Amino acid sequence: MSSVRLSILISMYNEANSIKAVLDRVVTAPASFFQAKQVVPNLIVVDNGSGDKSSEVVEEFARTHPEVSLRLIRYPKNIGKGAAIRHAIAQAQSDFCIIQDADLEYDPIDYPKLLKPLLAGEADVVLGSRLLNDVERRPLGFWQAVANRIISTVTGMAAGLALSDVETGFKAFRTSLAQSVPLRSDRFGLDPELIVRFAKRRARFVEVPITYRGRTFEQGKKIRPWDTLDAFASIFRAWFFGATHSDERTDTLVAMSGAKRFNRWMADTIAPWVKGDVLEVGAGIGNLTVLLASGEHRYVATDHDREHLLDLRSRIEYRTGIELAHCDFSLPEDVARFQQSADTVVCLNVLEHIEGDRLTLANIRHCLRPGGAAIILVPQGPEIFGSLDEALQHKRRYIREELAEKMAAAGFRVAQISGFNHATRPGWYLHSRLLKRRTLSRLQLRLFDLLVPLWKRIDHKLPWPATSLIAIGLVD
Repeated sequence: MSSVRLSILISMYNEANSIKAVLDRVVTAPASFFQAKQVVPNLIVVDNGSGDKSSEVVEEFARTHPEVSLRLIRYPKNIGKGAAIRHAIAQAQSDFCIIQDADLEYDPIDYPKLLKPLLAGEADVVLGSRLLNDVERRPLGFWQAVANRIISTVTGMAAGLALSDVETGFKAFRTSLAQSVPLRSDRFGLDPELIVRFAKRRARFVEVPITYRGRTFEQGKKIRPWDTLDAFASIFRAWFFGATHSDERTDTLVAMSGAKRFNRWMADTIAPWVKGDVLEVGAGIGNLTVLLASGEHRYVATDHDREHLLDLRSRIEYRTGIELAHCDFSLPEDVARFQQSADTVVCLNVLEHIEGDRLTLANIRHCLRPGGAAIILVPQGPEIFGSLDEALQHKRRYIREELAEKMAAAGFRVAQISGFNHATRPGWYLHSRLLKRRTLSRLQLRLFDLLVPLWKRIDHKLPWPATSLIAIGLVD
């Protein structure tokens, strides 16, 4: 059993009276569970511009507990709890994170409840709910409870989830998921923003009951009525305007996942060549995987990006017959386990990202059984290569002769190369070459997708070259 790395993220502001007790509790309360499950904790404490001796208390704790992995980050002024947690997430080098408040409202004795669904692979995000009824809890203040109920309702609408306690300060999640999400909130709006953005990534949520001993404002509680407005602003920003991924390439994949008619058009175009056991190269978040996997044969979806595979795992949670595998097809040692394992290899919009595309084609060839077929889709037209290609990390756009020569050199008999999707070429040239845009407009994608039935009827009649090429390579 390998060890699991856990980052415990603590934002503190003028908590000199409580932070030592919190750190003691974090270290001792879950210690037996950590040992049994081989969890290796590290603490990231962010001093959010405290005017008291909070930092000195933390430094003294670190000196007297050298066995504890603890990092203190100090800011000269208060940047907001949300900003502090965002910075702590960026610094985390772990498998999972837990957000821990710098007071004793939330008890680290509940860490096992938060971590068990994550360790079992049953969840990506676990929320410690103060409102589930089978544990002791101190009641929320009346107006706090009202605001919490409203925020939970609106957040649920944005996330498509019925959650009992969105504003809980006790959250655990996969670190890689949080680090790949573009978080923006600086204040308490981070709590609902995390949930909306995680939900857009199809993350799997679990709520667990926790103990809660809330403070009053007199005792040091820092959230204020106007923070409710900040929470609503964060919800609506994440709901309507926010990207789902920090990098432009992956966010475009997510945008394309909403183009359901276009994805179906692509799947239907290559479907006649898909047979037997299928190996998909560079499945990404599975826009075509979910359409091509029939359940009648083995379907293995691979990608070199582990976060993509985790997103895809959530997407196909209730689909049988699809296997996921981490694999870089530019590395022969990664591909060795798939040699002669497939009757069909599907490789859509992958080769253009790889410097050594000849080696990748040769590796794909080795994965096919005699009589098998490789379906290769690539962007066409070096003359329209532009800012969108750069944002998508394209190395090239192909011409027919180049693709045919490279496939033949890899050992394929090229059965056909045909153009696909003439309709988008003018728009690609406009946005990528003339306007120098780096992202695809979701509104324009939706409008284009609505008109796919029309594009399918007229696509072959359009007088300019297609945006993509589809090549079929056979193994004799």
